[in-house]
Amino acid sequence: MITGAHLLFYSEKPDDDRAFFRDVLGFPSVDIGGGWLIFGLPPAEAAFHPVDEKEGGEGSQRPHAGPRLLGAELYLMCDDLSAYMKLLEARNVECAPVHEERWGIVTTIPLPSGGAIGLYQPKHPTALGLGAT
Repeated sequence: MITGAHLLFYSEKPDDDRAFFRDVLGFPSVDIGGGWLIFGLPPAEAAFHPVDEKEGGEGSQRPHAGPRLLGAELYLMCDDLSAYMKLLEARNVECAPVHEERWGIVTTIPLPSGGAIGLYQPKHPTALGLGAT
């Protein structure tokens, strides 16, 4: 069963951005060590947008108004990776080989577009259920 989503934001100043999320936006967090914060977020949505071929060719992202947005990756979180992979296999989805990281047991789920999203069983404390105010 999917238990949550984990977004990774790639930042040139991660400590500053973490402080902004904590102090300015007021998102609650857990510290998994060394000041590495994981934030509880409000309910979320996801949408798939087409690649805009006019904006830089294949694989480019359509720019939003304003400054450059941070790049991000989506990882779905689950409480039993093996069981969820079996469920996906029954639906004719073949995940990438599993590998272990210090933060979790990880695979990826292929998408019809040729892209993929991450799927993992966390080993770290999570911010799920903290919610944002």
